[in-house]
Amino acid sequence: MFVRWWGSWETVFIWRTLRGEWQGIVVDPVRQLLRRGLPGMSLAFVAAFGVIFFHALAQDPTGAEIVRHVGGVQGDLPLWLALLRTPISLYVPALDLPVWAGITQLFLAFALAELALGRTRTLVVAYATTLAGTLTVRVMLLIGPGCGGLGLRPEIGHVLDTGPSAAVVGLFTYLAVVRRAPIVFALTGGSMVWESIVKPNLAGREHLVAVGAAIVLALVHELRQRRSSVTALLPHLKTSPPVRAETRCPSPR
Repeated sequence: MFVRWWGSWETVFIWRTLRGEWQGIVVDPVRQLLRRGLPGMSLAFVAAFGVIFFHALAQDPTGAEIVRHVGGVQGDLPLWLALLRTPISLYVPALDLPVWAGITQLFLAFALAELALGRTRTLVVAYATTLAGTLTVRVMLLIGPGCGGLGLRPEIGHVLDTGPSAAVVGLFTYLAVVRRAPIVFALTGGSMVWESIVKPNLAGREHLVAVGAAIVLALVHELRQRRSSVTALLPHLKTSPPVRAETRCPSPR
């Protein structure tokens, strides 16, 4: 009997989790798309076309040099130059990855995030997670080799950053946290951990940093939402009239 009860409870839990994720990650964004139309995915189109443009430009040696000087971010660059190139690096695809698969993931991440979170928050999360990876790499280079594998060798400073993939990972992770989607979170964060174990490289570290930064941003947003909800209730609690005790007249004798 216990086995039967446990199996039914487990099935109900999985079903509710899948239904909640489908509602928060797919159904709600599709409703927003029907209400707002294609302009509701403007960031996704801009990001996809930007990656296509820079990919086409990089096919020529001269164009590849231009792309590297405009949007290539490396750990050994001066900080001001790295910060200047970071927004453009969101559109510079990694040379060792299939570009069309990356464009599909990029479009899906920006489209779902913009429809579910809004344009401003999507841009903030995408840029903040990318910048977190870039700055963390510089700290690892300053630490140097050793320190339990935390530091990086100086030659890693010549390797290009991940490009838009850190933003994609950050957006999916942020969505998974704020929309209570543990399966999407496990697929996103778990795949990044697996990548860093199987293929330990600079991209794997930056992806893990992007996951961590997205979790922090999502938790901060949730905390602010709860505080604003409590603050909105305070005036009603203060202005509500006090409950008076009911007085009874003495019965005549």
